[in-house]
Amino acid sequence: MNLTFAEEGKEYIIRAIETDDEELDAFLFSLGCYSGEPITVISHIKGGCVVSIKDGRYNIDNQLAEAIII
Repeated sequence: MNLTFAEEGKEYIIRAIETDDEELDAFLFSLGCYSGEPITVISHIKGGCVVSIKDGRYNIDNQLAEAIII
């Protein structure tokens, strides 16, 4: 299941990042988004979602959310 289907307010563990784009992979890694890290969806918004990763909140679009497997 990817992040677009995650329940709001529930903490998940990132299982994998599925992307062929090295730049996108590096960006997610810089946010602290990699396998084994907890992630929480704060809210779903049009075109993406707001997530909490390592005490930071980020607004990510659907392309990024689909690449994060939980």
